Amino acid sequence: MSHATNTAAKLRLMGFDVDGVLTTGDLYFTPAGDEIKVFSSLDGHGLKMLQQAGIKVVIITGRQSEMVARRAENLGITRIYQGVHNKREVMLELATSLGLQREQIGYMGDDVVDLPILRACGFSATVADGHDFVKQHVDYCTLKGGGKGAVREVCDHILRTQNKLEAMLEAYLA
Repeated sequence: MSHATNTAAKLRLMGFDVDGVLTTGDLYFTPAGDEIKVFSSLDGHGLKMLQQAGIKVVIITGRQSEMVARRAENLGITRIYQGVHNKREVMLELATSLGLQREQIGYMGDDVVDLPILRACGFSATVADGHDFVKQHVDYCTLKGGGKGAVREVCDHILRTQNKLEAMLEAYLA
């Protein structure tokens, strides 16, 4: 069993960065200064499947955006932390409050600022187009890019390692 499989099998809480993970990382602004973000519906359904499987989902991001709050609400994600400078501290405090051990938490980020939280978690993942240095220090690197199905790839991996994915997919064939 690979390390990425072994660590993902223990997860009870999975965290995600936004820019570069849930989105492509491109920043769009209207002439009025409003921010626009594009999210993948494929990724969104993966996040819903994680929650249906009993895995808690959290968004921890360094930037602040109303669009992120709206997307989280749309997906039923109630744990959302924006404008966070120390993601590691937030994740570890959340894990403690939920009675979880390091081995039961994971995070997906894409840039070097995410390394402290990635290295503090039992499972860590990045996107195909993440920073090369980050790729050297995570358990799992996706084949897809941020905002382009990478989150779904990780969600499927986690569910597969916990022997939950096949039954969830089979339900769609009924």
